Amino acid sequence: PRLLLGAALALGGTVGVWQVLRRRFRAQPHLAEQAAAAQLPEGSLQLTLYQYKTCPFCSKVRAFLDYHGLPYEIVEVNPVMRKEIKFSTYRKVPILLASAGSDLQLNDSSVIISAIKSYLVSRKSLEEIVSYYPAMKAVNEQGKEVTEFCNKYWLMLDEKETLFVYPAKDARAEEMKWRKWADDWLVHLISPNVYRTPGEALASFDYIVREGKFGLLEGFFAKYVGATAMFFISKRLKKRHHLHDDVRDDLYAAANDWVKAVGKHRMFMGGNQPNLADLAVYGVLRVMEGLEAFDDMMAHTKIQPWYCQMEAAIRQAKATK
Repeated sequence: PRLLLGAALALGGTVGVWQVLRRRFRAQPHLAEQAAAAQLPEGSLQLTLYQYKTCPFCSKVRAFLDYHGLPYEIVEVNPVMRKEIKFSTYRKVPILLASAGSDLQLNDSSVIISAIKSYLVSRKSLEEIVSYYPAMKAVNEQGKEVTEFCNKYWLMLDEKETLFVYPAKDARAEEMKWRKWADDWLVHLISPNVYRTPGEALASFDYIVREGKFGLLEGFFAKYVGATAMFFISKRLKKRHHLHDDVRDDLYAAANDWVKAVGKHRMFMGGNQPNLADLAVYGVLRVMEGLEAFDDMMAHTKIQPWYCQMEAAIRQAKATK
């Protein structure tokens, strides 16, 4: 189940896969894999992102960092053993290690994005900024203790800095609303859609295994047993989140709701440039690329022009910064 849980989380699964199967084997240790290393000028922000490549929350962080031209190292975490993050008591990804005079660990995708954006705009130290996002223990609807972070959709800016980032009236409230929507609603549509049918579940796990950090035996087990398990678990997710019988309807509605919110007279919700809500929604949806659910969404909603503009904006930012 630990294997299945890791694989499920790698593409947005959030329920107890451990209830489906008993553990069949103990995974072999793996060395940390680092890629996309970049050298920064001395004294600048040094970033290391611990991630599952196919996780929507990790994808959000990469979209943000790429758009803002921030070089970073990637450590791909083994979803089963998670040895790469054994240094951390916080056991979820993404985790961002940041060095800006002192070494800091940032947890939770929205906290990471808000804190780094605040740091880029303000004159505060990153250490001070991170202190404004305290972690709190809470109990979720399933009775499980979880870690929540206060203020995670807020940028910690003074009045002048706020006017610089949000010159339009209500821009800040709009951005926060849709960032929260991406976390609280959109992300929960991913698993039910990519595991909707047995064929889609198998294709999704093939993608997870190819893109993730699995050993040979782990990959075989995850692909074939995991796909079967997640097909059935996706039905429970559909019920939990009160989705339609055909979960594509919810995905299409969400995509069109987003397009409607952006409106006909803006390229992005941020105007001529993506804001944090644009980057969050794009990051979540991007993990479905190459899968049937993504192709269906592009064919049956109005989101494609915005999505292509997001791709171009991030590609241009990476090339020029």
